[in-house]
Amino acid sequence: MNFKIPFAGRQHEYSDEEIEVVVNAMKFSVPLTQGSNLKLFQNEFCDYVNCRHAFGVSNATAALEMAAQLLLINEGDEVIIPSHTYTSSAYPFLKQGAKIVWADIDLQTRVVNAETIKKCITKNTKAIVVVHLYGFGADMEEILDLATENDLILIEDVAQALGGELNSKKLGTFGHLGVFSFHSHKNISTLGEGGMLITDDENFAKVIPLLRHNGHCDFEFSRDQYWLPAMGNVDMPTLHNSYLWPNNYCLGEVECALGTKMLQRIDAINSEKRRRAIHFINELSNYPELQFHVEDSPRHAYHLLVAMVTDIDRDDFIKSMSNDYGIQCVVQYYPLDRYDLYKKADQGKSNCPKTDLFFDNMVSFPFQHSLAMAELDYILEATKKVVEKLR
Repeated sequence: MNFKIPFAGRQHEYSDEEIEVVVNAMKFSVPLTQGSNLKLFQNEFCDYVNCRHAFGVSNATAALEMAAQLLLINEGDEVIIPSHTYTSSAYPFLKQGAKIVWADIDLQTRVVNAETIKKCITKNTKAIVVVHLYGFGADMEEILDLATENDLILIEDVAQALGGELNSKKLGTFGHLGVFSFHSHKNISTLGEGGMLITDDENFAKVIPLLRHNGHCDFEFSRDQYWLPAMGNVDMPTLHNSYLWPNNYCLGEVECALGTKMLQRIDAINSEKRRRAIHFINELSNYPELQFHVEDSPRHAYHLLVAMVTDIDRDDFIKSMSNDYGIQCVVQYYPLDRYDLYKKADQGKSNCPKTDLFFDNMVSFPFQHSLAMAELDYILEATKKVVEKLR
């Protein structure tokens, strides 16, 4: 079906300056991977979020794969993960042998909190994965206290919330590891794919570069001839006396050059999306059938714009928006325990009633930054007419 306003359009347009940066990197970067643009992007990212170490990777899933490896999971270890999130927040930990314990969300914020996580902690818990879904920052100070009290590793999935803050501290810097995405749908994108893994942990920081790039490293002895015994070594340092196998999760120089440039306007993009979201929500204040999460502060990047539908049928609402107005609203984040993949892995059981309630009644509106205000106004007017029709 051809939609007048599709859901999955490009998140944003690139400026002339950003296009010029890409062209220059294409022309002049030597090499085209693992070069000066990567170092610059990582350094600028560290400065932006205020962390010690940042590592550019091919995508956020690659960063989560490495985070899972760094946990050094043993048989019986459990990792707490929200049931309401994208699948790559979870399966990398299953691949390393963890058992997942699904955490419920808070119905108002649509993310986990210390209370929902605490219910999941057992003597076998190894780590907590907190997902700042839809762009909203979870209660990280309380969750960090909980993790510290129980000696647990804390991983933040910030794929949808780059630039978000909680009490003037950037999301992703509360935990031991922070994961970011520059996918095509995110508020900034490095040409469709890209990610970043950050940490302040020096032990993790020593291992990640080798874990990311095939174990490539220098020999630990001086050489008279640079080509002997080989151009370079391949090795992996041990982490807590455990051995890790490397991957190839590198991010190219062109993408890094663009990412560095786009960091300069992430705050402006987030601010504009937040203003648009608050305007959209306020315009629907007389339509209580749509319950939005309102947060007019940097804590919410409004990567997506979602509502819980009450008193009218959610599916009828989406059908009318689609068929009558050509607007592609969608339902997102099927509770992961319902997927066949997780059922086959014996991960199909959860106690997440709020997750189930929200998913079964939620709607996500087209909300990419590239939408013109006239298109947003069209969505608003269509929404009002559909709700009025279904009342």
